[in-house]
Amino acid sequence: MQFHHEGYVSTDPRIKAAAGVGLDRPAELPDTVDVLIVGTGPAGMITAAQLSQFPSITTRIVERRGGRLAIGQADGIQARSVETFQAFGFAERIIAEAYRITEMAFWKPDPADPTRIIRTARAIDDPAGVSEFPHLIVNQARVLDYFAEVMALSPTRMTPDYGLEFRGLVNTGVGEHPVEVTLARTAGEREGDEVVVRAKYVVGADGARSGVRSAIGCTMAGDQAFHAWGVMDVLAVTDFPDIRTKCAIQSGSGGNILHIPREGGHLFRMYVDLGEVAADDNGAVRLTTVDQIIDRANEILHPYTLDVKNVAWHSVYEVAHRLTDRFDDVLPDELDTRTPRVFIAGDACHTHSAKAGQGMNVSMQDGFNLGWKLAHVLTGRSPEALLGTYSAERQPVAKALIEFDKEWSTLMATRPEDLDDPTELEDFYTSTAEFPAGFMTQYPPSLLVGSPNHQGLATGYPLGKRFRSAPVIRVADANPLELGHQHLADGRWRIYAFADAPAAGEPSALADFASWLTTSADSPLVAFSPEGHDEGGLFDIKVVYQQPHDELDIRRVPEVFLPRTGPFDLIDYEKVFAADPRADIFDLRGIDRGGVIVVVRPDQYVASVLPLTATVELARFFEPIFTVPVLAPSLG
Repeated sequence: MQFHHEGYVSTDPRIKAAAGVGLDRPAELPDTVDVLIVGTGPAGMITAAQLSQFPSITTRIVERRGGRLAIGQADGIQARSVETFQAFGFAERIIAEAYRITEMAFWKPDPADPTRIIRTARAIDDPAGVSEFPHLIVNQARVLDYFAEVMALSPTRMTPDYGLEFRGLVNTGVGEHPVEVTLARTAGEREGDEVVVRAKYVVGADGARSGVRSAIGCTMAGDQAFHAWGVMDVLAVTDFPDIRTKCAIQSGSGGNILHIPREGGHLFRMYVDLGEVAADDNGAVRLTTVDQIIDRANEILHPYTLDVKNVAWHSVYEVAHRLTDRFDDVLPDELDTRTPRVFIAGDACHTHSAKAGQGMNVSMQDGFNLGWKLAHVLTGRSPEALLGTYSAERQPVAKALIEFDKEWSTLMATRPEDLDDPTELEDFYTSTAEFPAGFMTQYPPSLLVGSPNHQGLATGYPLGKRFRSAPVIRVADANPLELGHQHLADGRWRIYAFADAPAAGEPSALADFASWLTTSADSPLVAFSPEGHDEGGLFDIKVVYQQPHDELDIRRVPEVFLPRTGPFDLIDYEKVFAADPRADIFDLRGIDRGGVIVVVRPDQYVASVLPLTATVELARFFEPIFTVPVLAPSLG
């Protein structure tokens, strides 16, 4: 965290100075906004948190409830989500309060007595070490609280507008704010009154029964598995030995439990198999009481017992896998004629079982993908065509998720004796660990993902996949850090220059690249940053040297990697790194020692890999992404 660059402060450095629309933010919903977000779930809140960092953008997020969510249904936080939390500044705090999953236990019927269950296997949760971040369990409500804090401390001082329900919208096609949205008050003296807001863009993050989705004519297709599960968060006394370990439990009675310990050391969640549901059930299974769920859990756990003392929350649901045909309001025959004005995200786009722990995680990546793109367009830095990439990138991810969840939820509901292999469930869990951790997403070449011609120069940074962190040493202060942890959710593109190491007297590719960045008319810094504007508003440019940090002279580092900041023109020393000799990033990520450029999008996905000499290709990559120079700083 950097501060004091505008003068000494003794207050909480997380609180950014109010700026732009945050200076006189009205308490009441204004008549016109740049972005209206419907729904304060994970997808809506992360979109709002990203947009809140841009003082020139008026964003409001509305919610039909009268206040914050008290008890959330989702609780699984995959490592990719924790990486994202790091970008928003609260990873360390949420890790401290969460339950950490390190392994999973598998319980099956005892061959000697199938009425009893025994532990048959343990599996490491992250056997391949795909992330330095843990797999967590924490209530969805707390995740939303953290994003709300990010918004409140941002330059725009954003807070949700509670007590407003979506009723409908129409894209009038008229004026600067063409989308007319009708809302209704759900509480207070004016309950029932309608409110009309005009917006440039609307984001529907309003859940599986999304009104925004219906309003733009999207179709959600899929299937019903006709299998019901009771889920309960409880405090209980039990003799089951793995009560504080994540477990997949398959009983001889044919029932199954997915058991998940919760944060706090005492609470836990059980997904309890209620069996097949008749096609003509008409929802009757949803009348199953919590006492019936507890009784069923005790049957499955035999010979162990569960004495439930308190039920924090419970529900009954039937597995359904559904995917929306598109994630915006552009019809197939309009693709070449206009850009989107209305988007949907999260459960409004995709529904599936809860047992893979993917709903909240994938929904947040929807919002992260969309938020910075809206900001780029609204601040004038990118063309509206950028918005078309949201649905194109995120719908295939949701499709892959649903296919994965179908297989996992089917295995969870299968009797042990009906499996092709006795270890099929645990083998699937181990072999697919990278997918549920959130790291199999790979966006194809597009406007935002470049050509794979030079992929061999950095094999550990596959194009279209998330930028995987690695240890480095910060040269100025010898601090060991994770390079990826320096990537903030501030809407900036990252350009990482991995330096060559020429012998004394030989030309340096890094020096030539640094000179081009600051002097050439083709350089993105020169082409897209107005005169006198701090280039940090568009790009965050870092260098990683091969040499040990104590062999480098900070005075010889090119000035582009030591940018000036703030009203006092202070030097930023936190962009110069050296390889950590204990875990050399060049070796860990397959980086060519002749020098490499790695370009990373604002949402942390690798966009381009080039040699240091490929300045023409770098310029061509950015040309269609940026439009005209940004005329004012976009960040507070």
